[in-house]
Amino acid sequence: MQTQLRENYISRAAWFRAVVGGEDLILRGKSVLEYWAYFSGYANDNEIDVYAKSKGPFENINYFVVDSFDEIDYVRDGDVLCSTINQAINDMLSDENSDEVVLAEALSDHYHLNGESFTELNIKSENMRRFEEMKDWTMEYYDE
Repeated sequence: MQTQLRENYISRAAWFRAVVGGEDLILRGKSVLEYWAYFSGYANDNEIDVYAKSKGPFENINYFVVDSFDEIDYVRDGDVLCSTINQAINDMLSDENSDEVVLAEALSDHYHLNGESFTELNIKSENMRRFEEMKDWTMEYYDE
């Protein structure tokens, strides 16, 4: 079974609010980057990435199951729980299978939204190698 589909909503944020709002789920990865407009999204993409304490019933929600939310850096936006940009970027940097286009766009947006600087990011030491490999490319991402 699938959740409500994106095409039925005027914006991606409205769709995310309708599906995960009020639920014990935290938007993560590309979904939270889309929610905060650090990634423009893919057309017709109806998958949502979340942290959850248990797997739910929806096949188009990618449940990343954790024992508790204590170790996740997140904020509440109305009735939607969202991992922070720092958390999302670190999650993606630590996952070698993460979508590099999403990560590059998010890093580039962060860089340009913060006065052409990455100083606001708190990259974990275990993610620093991959961050350094991508950093220069992402600073010029929109110039290409």
